[in-house]
Amino acid sequence: MRRVVTTEKLPIKLWLDDIEAGALEQARNLANLPFLFKHVAVMPDAHQGYGMPIGGVMAAEEVVIPNAVGVDIGCGMCAVKTSLATLSTDRIKAVLSGIRKTVPLGFQHHKKKQDPRLMPATEGRPLADFPVIMEEYNNALTQLGTLGGGNHFIEIQKGNDGHIWLMIHSGSRNLGFKVANYYNRLAIELNRRWGSKIPEKWQLAFLPIDNAVGQKYLREMRYCVDFAYANRKLMMERVKDALLAVVPGVTFEPIINIAHNYAALEMHFHKNVMVHRKGATSAREGEIGIIPGSQGSPSYIVRGQGNTESFQSCAHGAGRKMGRKQAQRQLSLAQEQKRLEDQGIIHAVRHVRDLDEAAGAYKNIDEVIENQIDLVEVIVELRPLAVIKG
Repeated sequence: MRRVVTTEKLPIKLWLDDIEAGALEQARNLANLPFLFKHVAVMPDAHQGYGMPIGGVMAAEEVVIPNAVGVDIGCGMCAVKTSLATLSTDRIKAVLSGIRKTVPLGFQHHKKKQDPRLMPATEGRPLADFPVIMEEYNNALTQLGTLGGGNHFIEIQKGNDGHIWLMIHSGSRNLGFKVANYYNRLAIELNRRWGSKIPEKWQLAFLPIDNAVGQKYLREMRYCVDFAYANRKLMMERVKDALLAVVPGVTFEPIINIAHNYAALEMHFHKNVMVHRKGATSAREGEIGIIPGSQGSPSYIVRGQGNTESFQSCAHGAGRKMGRKQAQRQLSLAQEQKRLEDQGIIHAVRHVRDLDEAAGAYKNIDEVIENQIDLVEVIVELRPLAVIKG
């Protein structure tokens, strides 16, 4: 931990020295919520989000806040270690070509519905108990196994353990977006009706977890977390197939998966509380996780240390230091391309519009890792060889 802010109702514990004003203001709002438990934890990759900083962790008593989970519910990472020690540039390009044929990118969906058996289970409940998901279910079948846009990516990497790795960052697609917006709007309406004293401008409308609406949100939110994992798993199978088509006989270790946008009932400081992780991942003692870098910088496989002060959490990535439009205005296309090409990375920075996802738009991942040595231990450092962006 780098410092503690003690000017609010409850403390704000920060794992970074430099936090933008907007993100700190959002953390202050969280620290003054009547149902906040213990303190706010702000991870080293933190930056401003909607309502709550991305890279923020908060625990609440008796309530859940849809905006403290966000719109890409269940967004997260998966990684697979392969038996390969090397992969030539020509073979990498052939693998990338195979991936692009089977994994839709950006706003694209599959033309045909995917196998419904790959969709998550519904906790033994009828689909009618998941009203938003029921309405979106058929659309979700065409989104299963698709990357999405923004900062989502597929990478081929070389680990300092001597192995080639595959990594995917993606979320719950339009399904999570619909669920998040539906329940956030409902929370705003109910908070007005209840006369909530939490200012609307904070964007932190809540739902009691013992309320029927709160229970529905939790059910649909958990489904979206499971859907996001199913989405990553299907993409990973198709990435593995693309590699096998080029290099037959490759073997793969079990998938590592971790989400970074969700809320869950957990025991902390001897009390069951609703922990919200928005752009933060679980880092229980011994838990294996993934902290990705930006395009062109290393990613890390880590082991959690179970630090209680962070609610057993850690960063979810490098974290933005520039907004998307700001990056497109201020970064040099030639310099960002050279940065990648000097490292021999097959990259996705082709036009000025791609600069929002260039390495220069993100914090230094090594500093982010250094600031959380009390939260995680690095197991493997992964250097990118090739990147596909959404």
